[in-house]
Amino acid sequence: MVYLPREDSYLLKKWVEKLAKGDVLDMGTGTGIQAFAAAPKAKKVIAVDANPEAIEYCKNAVHVFKNIEFRVSDLFSNVPEKFDVIIFNPPYLPESKFDKEIDVTGGKEGWETIERFLKEAKKHLNKNGKILMVFSSLTNPKRVLEIAEKLGYSHNLLEKKHIGFEDLFVYEFFLK
Repeated sequence: MVYLPREDSYLLKKWVEKLAKGDVLDMGTGTGIQAFAAAPKAKKVIAVDANPEAIEYCKNAVHVFKNIEFRVSDLFSNVPEKFDVIIFNPPYLPESKFDKEIDVTGGKEGWETIERFLKEAKKHLNKNGKILMVFSSLTNPKRVLEIAEKLGYSHNLLEKKHIGFEDLFVYEFFLK
């Protein structure tokens, strides 16, 4: 199953359209919504997902953009390059007895996948590169920002939006 765009995807897409440039990585591409949003302003977009179904879905959907390459990759396992912008709509919900799917669950507390991503992303950012990431108030935003700071990132809150029972945050991260 491929994660279909929801409020978080559309909120992040708004910022991708404004800030994407140069060499772009769309981590956890799903349906490719962020890759397609970045492509018009990017030199090249590499879009990856751990789910081979998502990559096949995207390959079948892309006809207009010739600057997007799709790959199967568990985070950076199949991504040796460096980028100007890395986009990530991570699985960020805490595990529950009802949902343990990797497309939405980011670990026991919800932030574990984000922590793993931020540790690895440092090696894949060009000088002055940035990360655009969305996550929820259910993820423990304070903990996410503490992890980012501990790993040497600065951050800017680009937007906060209340949706139903949670707040969504779009942050820009960059190395100090």
